[in-house]
Amino acid sequence: MPHKHRALHDNIQLMIQQFEFSLQPKRRGCHLVTQEILTHLPKSLPQIGLLHLFVRHTSCALTINENADPDVRSDMEKILNHIVRENEPYYDHVLEGADDMPAHAKSSLFGVSLTIPITNGRLNLGTWQGIYLCEFRHHGGSRQLVATIYE
Repeated sequence: MPHKHRALHDNIQLMIQQFEFSLQPKRRGCHLVTQEILTHLPKSLPQIGLLHLFVRHTSCALTINENADPDVRSDMEKILNHIVRENEPYYDHVLEGADDMPAHAKSSLFGVSLTIPITNGRLNLGTWQGIYLCEFRHHGGSRQLVATIYE
């Protein structure tokens, strides 16, 4: 259920709407989720505003990148796995599987939130930009997001 709040400051009224929803479970990798996210937002976005997305997990991330060539998504996964490897002997946090500590590190490298401008009632992404959910666990499950729209 969405939450709506109004704030008044110096005669400027700000409408804030907030939605919580889950994304379908994804296999490990980088996944284009722009359209899936849009299905959880109001059909009519404000003419001018901001969309803030926050994923409520520590083993996945959100980012914006190439939306056309799927090779970019698979290459991103390979790059991340090269930078942050599994089964390093110096990891202490190992009880939840070989992919867990690397997932936490990758999540911190990419981040768990995005802010996207809304212009003319649409997300103001570049022509070749899309929203990625980067799933860093082998079996991460559905991921919960909080979307806040500032109008």
